[in-house]
Amino acid sequence: MRTGFWFLVVGSSAALTHMAVFALTAPYLWPELANAAGFVVAFFVSFAGHRWLSFQDASTSLLQSLRRFAVTAIAGFVANELMFMLLLRVFDLPAWLALFFALVFASAQTFLLSRFWAFRRGG
Repeated sequence: MRTGFWFLVVGSSAALTHMAVFALTAPYLWPELANAAGFVVAFFVSFAGHRWLSFQDASTSLLQSLRRFAVTAIAGFVANELMFMLLLRVFDLPAWLALFFALVFASAQTFLLSRFWAFRRGG
């Protein structure tokens, strides 16, 4: 329960960070690149929050968690970017709406990989 609560708080903070960076960069970049810029900045918010709040009882070292979370986050971003492009380019959704749905879509995958691999608990 506690892990789920903090995962939602940290994930929401990272998603808001992602969206803020997207908003700041979208006027100057293609939407797909603005999405990537948002991901890069939000990655650091997400890792720090998950390591010290969501999964503070992880039995993995900081460096091991960082490496594993990077793989997890990149996998989540690939899912996010594919969904974003599909919704934006094929279904012609507005960029903000496509980004929102893409972030929600990727969050479940990120939680499962984070919980059971990147920040694995001892035992």
